[in-house]
Amino acid sequence: MQQCMSFFFNPHTSPMTQEECFQLGKITKPFGFKGQVVFFLDVDCPDDYSNLDSVFVEVKGNLIPYFIKDLNLNGNKAIVSFEDLSPEEAQALVGCRLFLPLDLLPELTGNRFYFHEVIGWQVVDAEKGDIGTIQSVIEFPAQPLFQIVKNGTEILIPIIDPVIKQVDRKEKIMHIEAPNGLIDLYLQNNNNNC
Repeated sequence: MQQCMSFFFNPHTSPMTQEECFQLGKITKPFGFKGQVVFFLDVDCPDDYSNLDSVFVEVKGNLIPYFIKDLNLNGNKAIVSFEDLSPEEAQALVGCRLFLPLDLLPELTGNRFYFHEVIGWQVVDAEKGDIGTIQSVIEFPAQPLFQIVKNGTEILIPIIDPVIKQVDRKEKIMHIEAPNGLIDLYLQNNNNNC
């Protein structure tokens, strides 16, 4: 039996910020004439979110809690009825991003990781050793990249299974085996600019 995924909204506490949340997806269009909307869930396992009872919707830069009356999941899409939402209000939410608190993310193990969790981690290459700290993840359509900085030098490493060798959550170290010569390209370019 699946548990209901819930968070407690307290209007007397400070508002939830995007830094405390992860993006679940977005509202793509209205559905029907009863104020329903269609969610696109931008997640690997949409079934993990089939029992949501609430979600934060980004409206004009603010995260507003909406309570879910009914959610019918079909793949990465869901038809959702919010509590007390008119068809006009549903139309106004089209294009808005959906968020949930970080503590609702399913825990990952092994070499799987969330992009937000590895920011600030040290990166150790099998050949070059410590190559710096992950500053950000750049998401390109073909493949995401680690943006790593060491002593002012930027190094971009593809985030693909053959490169990721070990994810050490305890020590916050990403062990990699970069494609042959890739790190040298960045280091040589930096030396040529001096």
